[in-house]
Order: sequence, then structure tokens, then C-alpha cells
Amino acid sequence: MESGEAFDYGVNAGIRAAVAALRQSAAALELLLSCPVTSPALGHDSDPARLLADACLDGLSEVARVESRAAALKVHLTAEYVRLAEVVAGISSSPQECTAREMGTVAEIAGVLTVSERSAAALICEALSLTTSLPLTLGALRAGKVSWQHARIMVDEASSLSPAGATALESHFLDPDDSSPARGCYAGELVPGRFRAKARTWHERHHPDSIEARHTRGAADRRVEFHPDRDGMAWLSAYLPAVEAAGIFDRLTSASRALQGPDEPRTLAQLRADVAVTLLLADRSDGYVDGDAGPGIEGTASASTIGRAPVPRAQVLVTVPVLSLLGLTDEPATLDGFGPIPPSTARRLVADGADSFYRVLVDPRDGAPLEIGRTSYRIPKAMRQWLRLRDAKCSFPGCNNSSLVTEADHLLAWANGGTTGISNLGQPCRKHHRLRHTTAWQPTSATPQKPPEWVSPTGRRYRSEQQDWEPPLWPDFLSPFSGALLTKR
Repeated sequence: MESGEAFDYGVNAGIRAAVAALRQSAAALELLLSCPVTSPALGHDSDPARLLADACLDGLSEVARVESRAAALKVHLTAEYVRLAEVVAGISSSPQECTAREMGTVAEIAGVLTVSERSAAALICEALSLTTSLPLTLGALRAGKVSWQHARIMVDEASSLSPAGATALESHFLDPDDSSPARGCYAGELVPGRFRAKARTWHERHHPDSIEARHTRGAADRRVEFHPDRDGMAWLSAYLPAVEAAGIFDRLTSASRALQGPDEPRTLAQLRADVAVTLLLADRSDGYVDGDAGPGIEGTASASTIGRAPVPRAQVLVTVPVLSLLGLTDEPATLDGFGPIPPSTARRLVADGADSFYRVLVDPRDGAPLEIGRTSYRIPKAMRQWLRLRDAKCSFPGCNNSSLVTEADHLLAWANGGTTGISNLGQPCRKHHRLRHTTAWQPTSATPQKPPEWVSPTGRRYRSEQQDWEPPLWPDFLSPFSGALLTKR
């Protein structure tokens, strides 16, 4: 093979593969449109309307793969154009000429795609990253296993990692043969928001810089911002340490839920806003004293505490590795509904006596009654806490409601012989709890480590998201073996 032919093959190999994948999806979609497929879940005796409805879902699934494969082709074409433009232009004579060429390349791609130059520049950056350092992600995109949103999240989370760290990140989520693959459903089966949360958690745990140092830098940028909006409205946002932000939001939620009732027309979101206004603007001259601003609210801060962030008095669950709690390691703690936080923050919560702090080891096997049979329908507090640890959020596919707003539910109804045990319990949010009891959507069985999956009315099964628990870190002077001996004592 001549050198020119080798160059041509190298340039076009990825594009050819992407085109082949796109043609495969197009052929499958054409087949679905011309001859609806009978769903195995529905069988051959189902009525034509149900068969056509199921074929529509199959078509939507294939369209999603077409979109992913088209995105992969766009990535290949963008990256190859950028590289070939550099070859055609030759070596730059100055930094200014190099910058001008880059601007011209961005402008060309923006014009072809009819997008802004900012969007074109972002596409170029993402395309180069995917084609040079994230081969598993690009392969999954080309195969239609992840969406373009998933691929962009992977690029974003890998951007601040070393090449080895980026490889480990995508291997964890996309390589089933990885030494510690992500638990639960495949990355592409998670909605992008949930995938970002899981990828960010892995990123925080494995970032080369200490989370303490990064948190200190981030805390220095804390602020409150005001942004005017239309219709006489405005946005008031606060950039805060996660523990304080979670505590504030939970107090607003708890107070708002307590105000709900048959005669309360306001939604939960509206109540949160009104409670926040009451807390921030009311003073003692308005008649508010401790306990009068609403259930769960102690009134406004006194002059001596203004500007100081109090320890949140809210139902915030924080999971702390025991050796990190003792200060022997710097392993992050985990804030329910958020992700990793600095261990110093968790130690402060313990020292300051946060009312609802529930301390749990990374492998929480002691202290929770996992199975109490049919001796009681009522679910004890310890078991509810275990559910929060196992699921972290509503287990319904794509739902992002945290365990703070979920409801314990018997998977096999108590009236049908179901037991009050961790393997027969789920914790859907109110919306999906109601969906379960008013439609044909049904959860499957669970285990002490795995939340229930869900089966739709069409028979499709949606796997549940699971938490990626990792073995705890051990300090250099203490081995796991000696730690086990200490535990047994």
C-alpha cells in the first residue's frame, strides 16, 4: 500500500464505519415503516391497534439510534475536516496566522451547519476529543448505544482528567469487562441528567486533586446573583457549598409540604418560593417569632448570626467512610441527592450535632433490620434509611426526585402476602407511586443491594439505576486485614 493510500484509509476509516452504521439504522427503520413488527411481549393474538402502537415504539427506538449514528458521522466529518484544513494550509508562519486559520475553520463549519460560531467551536472541541482520547464513547455513539448528549457529558467530565483518568472514566461506564464497571443499567439507558450525576460522582472520587482543595477554591466563589426576567419577574440564585444548599432546599420543602392541604391552591414549587420570601424578608416587627413562620422553620436569623452559615437542621443523609470520619483518609463523603463532598464537611456536621445526620459506613451492614417478615406492616425508620441508601432516589426510569421526597411502597402488596422486608420494598416518588397504582406500570422484585426494575404496559423492561459503591480507602499504616481485626473487637 502506498503512503498516500494509507493516509487516505486512515482518514476515511472512521467515516466509512459511521456511514455503514447509519445505513444499518436507516434499513431497519425502513423495514419498520413498511411492515410493523409484532412485539414478542404482546404475542400474536393481540389486536392490530396494539401491534401498531408497539411498532411505533420500536420505530422511536430506532430513530434514537439513527440520531446517535448521525451524530457520530458528524463528529468524524468535523474532526477530519479540521485536520485536513491544517494539512492544506501548511505550517503557520506566526501565532497570529495560526489564530486566523482557526477562526476561519470555525466560521466555515458554522456556515455549513447554520449554527453560531460558538456552537461550531464547541463541536470542533468535542469532535477532536472524541476521536483522539475517547474511543469507547465514540464507538458507543456510532453503534447507537448512547446519545449525543451522553457523549458530550463524557467529554465534559473527562476534560479535567489526565489521559489515564479519561480512559478509566469511559471504561467504567462503557466497558463491561472493566475491573469495576458501573452497576445497574447501561450508560445509554440513563437519561442524560442522571448520567451526568453518576459521571460527576466518579469524576469527584477519582480526580487527581484533593476534593478538599477543590472545595476550598469553589467556596471562595460563593455568591448570590440577581437576574431580571420578563413579566415583572426575576431570578435570585445562590452558589453555595452543597451541604448548605441541600439543607436550605430541604427546609423549604419540608415547610411547604406541611402547608399543603385540600384548601391550599398553591403548588409545591409556589409554596417553596413563598416560604423563602417569608424567611428572607420577614423580621420580628412583622409578627414572626421562632416557630411562627411555618412548620419546620425557626423564624429569621438574629443580628448576631447574619452572614454566618448555620449547620443545616434538615433531613439530609450523609454517608461517610468510617476511616474518613476518623480523619485517617481523605476519602469523600456522599451527600444524598448530590454526590461527593469533602470529608471535612461531614466531620463538621458530626461535631456540630446536625439533628438529622445519619452516619453510615460505605458497606452499611449493621444496624438495619433487613427483614421482619409479616409481623408488621409498618416500615421501621432504620429500614427506610436503608432504602434511601440503596436507591438514593426514585427508582422509576429517568426520575431525578431524591430520597427526601419518596414514599416506601410494598412491591408485592401486603394484602397479597407481601412481607415488610428490604427485598419487597421500593421508594417511588409521589408521582410514580400514583402511576404504579393507577396504570399497568409495575415494579419488579428487588434485593438488599438493587432497587426494583420497572415493566411498562407494553411489556418493555427498564433496568434500574444503582449506586456505584466503591471499597473504602485504607491509610498506609493500616491494612484491611488489621482493620478487620479491629472491627471484630
